[in-house]
Amino acid sequence: MRSLDTVPTNNCSISQFKHTVYPIAYLFIFFLGLVGNITSLVFFVASSVRKKVSLTPVNILMLNLLLSDLMLVCSLPFRASYFLMDSNWVFGDVTCRIMSYVFYINMYGSVYFLTVLSMVRFVAIVKPFAYVRWQNPRRAWIICVVIWMIVSLASIPLLKAGTHEENEKTRCLDLGHSNLETIIILNRGVLFLGFVVPFAIISVCYIFAAVYLIKLKKRNQRSQFNQKKSCSLVIIVLLIFLACFMPYHVVRTLFLEAERDIKINGYGDSCLYIETLRKAAVVTHVLASGNSCLDPLLFIFVGENFIRFWKHQSPRRQSCMIEQNVKA
Repeated sequence: MRSLDTVPTNNCSISQFKHTVYPIAYLFIFFLGLVGNITSLVFFVASSVRKKVSLTPVNILMLNLLLSDLMLVCSLPFRASYFLMDSNWVFGDVTCRIMSYVFYINMYGSVYFLTVLSMVRFVAIVKPFAYVRWQNPRRAWIICVVIWMIVSLASIPLLKAGTHEENEKTRCLDLGHSNLETIIILNRGVLFLGFVVPFAIISVCYIFAAVYLIKLKKRNQRSQFNQKKSCSLVIIVLLIFLACFMPYHVVRTLFLEAERDIKINGYGDSCLYIETLRKAAVVTHVLASGNSCLDPLLFIFVGENFIRFWKHQSPRRQSCMIEQNVKA
């Protein structure tokens, strides 16, 4: 953390913890997310080229989610390098400003893309005829552009947080106590609009969709494949929210309130609580970054062209293997 105006003897630092956890976690997420998202991108492009058809609205949303994830994972090596170099930023002030900007664009872009995907799947289950009428790629692209505009404009204040010199090092990616009150106010708004509202929408959609699917199952009016597909989407999206987004937003809120209390009243006699919160903030930040590794699961299990393309390719690969064996 950045130093306060009056630095106490014991500032409850967790520098060693950050310098150990962040590089390992960021590089792991980078390699896993890069492989997963590039693989998904290749399948999307290959499927569209082979079929010579435009992407469906669901796949357009997933494609934008994929691009958002790639944006994040490509920024992680810079973050890892910062902590590997003992919190010394060498990539310039502009790059420092972009790092936080990219992170929040990805996270809240993912939140809104997942929310819209859940709403689309809900309509497909409950109102299939309305879903067929909605199948317009142009509308899907408009929704994606609107989402990108919202998260990009809302994240602009983060571009103000650049580098600063401290202890003969160039600092970046640290909380600044000079604008802590502003950050807390922004956090409350983002917590409500960027997590509570989307999570409420997703939960309502899935509750009603689950009830509807149960009724259809009793009447045997829904194919087993579509039921599994819908259940896969529910499980993966809820996993992403519960494992990545919820811990981050809860801990971040508690963490910021604790930092404000420290700014006013000092650290007190014990560091246990603030050290625990700071370590939790590190862990949940890593979990939030990890959503870029879970999103490719949506492309595999829910993508409308992904599974068909893979099944089509499998017989071809087997045929090629048989031909090679015969020639041998």
